[in-house]
Amino acid sequence: MSEDRPIADSYNDHNPLFHALRHVGWGDLVNIGWFTAPTLPLLLGGLGPFQRRLLRRSLSLLDARPGHRVLDACCGRGLSTAVLGRAGCDALGVDVQPEQVAQARRRFGDAPNTRFEVADVAALPVADASVDRVHCLEAAFHLGPEGRRAFLAECSRVLRPGGRLVLVDLTWRDPDPGTIDLVDPHRVVRTTWSFTEVEPVGRYPVRAREAGFAVRAAHDWTRHVLGLPLRLAGPALRLAATSVGRRAVCLRWPGLRELTEDDWRRVSDNVRAHVPFAAACRYSALVLDKPA
Repeated sequence: MSEDRPIADSYNDHNPLFHALRHVGWGDLVNIGWFTAPTLPLLLGGLGPFQRRLLRRSLSLLDARPGHRVLDACCGRGLSTAVLGRAGCDALGVDVQPEQVAQARRRFGDAPNTRFEVADVAALPVADASVDRVHCLEAAFHLGPEGRRAFLAECSRVLRPGGRLVLVDLTWRDPDPGTIDLVDPHRVVRTTWSFTEVEPVGRYPVRAREAGFAVRAAHDWTRHVLGLPLRLAGPALRLAATSVGRRAVCLRWPGLRELTEDDWRRVSDNVRAHVPFAAACRYSALVLDKPA
């Protein structure tokens, strides 16, 4: 992970972009979301419906059934784990951040079949060949290249033969992950979200096979996850650039009135830095099976 800031500060109001996004729907989930043209009017209701749609698509690849033991890696605030528990799975959510696990327990500690533990995904707190499914949604980019290799190896260890890992993550278009320096020269994006580099899209399947997985599917979800935010960045920046535009936005999301002039400037600078970064990314959903 990045040494520029603690990862916990990427998901609280120390992060100016998170601070703004929190007022337009982030909270239950912190993934980017799944967007389609017919659903764009729902943006007036905030980002939550789009984030839940992405979660549903990710979980559908898991093919988890009642009675399956499922490990939800990097579970964050626990909603994805609780969804699995309500579906009849024996769901364990793990996250390296004690603050996130504490929130998950407060929110979903009484949910059926649902437990949470603080744990590093490179050292999962379960026995060999004891889990049917592992799920990891939009979190492995935090782990760094060696951390991702260790995570894949751990998933192979804990999964039963015939088990499945669904790994949904930002990936890098260029085979050389070092080209991130060209699109994030001042490390704004990497500092904001506490990471070092993004796994090249072609290297993920190689690493998965090295860990003993068969690659059942590798879906490219870039269009529906990154496409709309990229197109909306320009109009959003123009709105944020004027006091009239900011007042209009605050009429819909009054919580944004908390932002000072300096906050708006920092958010705008941050969004500008994200545009070339997002254009250099892809968004991949890998379905990885452990051979029976």
